[in-house]
Amino acid sequence: MPFAFDAPPPRSPRHWPIWLGIGAMALLARLPWALQQPLGRALGVVLRMTLRERRRIAARNLALCFPELDDVARATLLRRHFASLGLAIFEFGRAWWGSVQPQRAGLVIEGAEHIREAHARGKGVIVVSGHFTTLEICARLACDTVPLAGMYRPYAQPAMEWAVLRGRSRYAAGMFTKQDVRGAVKHLRKGGLLWYAPDQDPSRGESVFVPFFGQPAKSLSSTHQLARLSGAAVVMFQHFRRADGGITLRFWPAFDQFPSESAETDTARVIAAIETMAREAPEQYLWIHRRFKRRPDGEAVYD
Repeated sequence: MPFAFDAPPPRSPRHWPIWLGIGAMALLARLPWALQQPLGRALGVVLRMTLRERRRIAARNLALCFPELDDVARATLLRRHFASLGLAIFEFGRAWWGSVQPQRAGLVIEGAEHIREAHARGKGVIVVSGHFTTLEICARLACDTVPLAGMYRPYAQPAMEWAVLRGRSRYAAGMFTKQDVRGAVKHLRKGGLLWYAPDQDPSRGESVFVPFFGQPAKSLSSTHQLARLSGAAVVMFQHFRRADGGITLRFWPAFDQFPSESAETDTARVIAAIETMAREAPEQYLWIHRRFKRRPDGEAVYD
């Protein structure tokens, strides 16, 4: 059952520019999906041409992670990535304010029994994914099948924070900020399901360097910590758009012997699983993030 959200929206005039953007996004979310798809791909072209710094970051990430590809192949992958980003903007709007019936029509769900099996043992379940462009629409679709709560990084803009929480209250079982570890653990101990993505270079929180596409990547060890504190099982959640236009949600079997005694070992297992997902749908991973911002040797990757 979705969580209740009845906080009043921020009304200060300083928030009005953000409200205009939110209003435009909410209106665009109601366009027919057949129209949103070409618009999304066109928007991807605009983003690729105008977001020069993000394009440079994504190109650097692809060079690091796919050294076996030549320049032409990586340039093609970069274009496909920005097309995926453009589609994602419309999918985000649909998840929060629109209809997801077009996405349900081509939906394939695999491995939901792994969630049920873990839950049947009387445990909560940490449902771990990565930062993919399909993140929001697939979280919405997954909530049709499993009652997911989520952990998230709060938005700096109060109006955007309100709008996102209001949108997610349509389908999520709860929302916990990344600082609210106590609330998340309590939810898991009561048998809840918690979606979490630990695959970005963190500005704070416990983290370790583990391999990601053969590169040392600073990664949150929170999956290990949450499992240790709550006793919850850990199930990987893969999601991607297929070539036929449909969406696949795939839940993996719960990790055996997790957590171990080592936060580094457990984090490496999680990040390796996310790498496997990213290799299956490489254009859909969020390459515009500075994934390798910090290195053990202090090397500057993005200069």
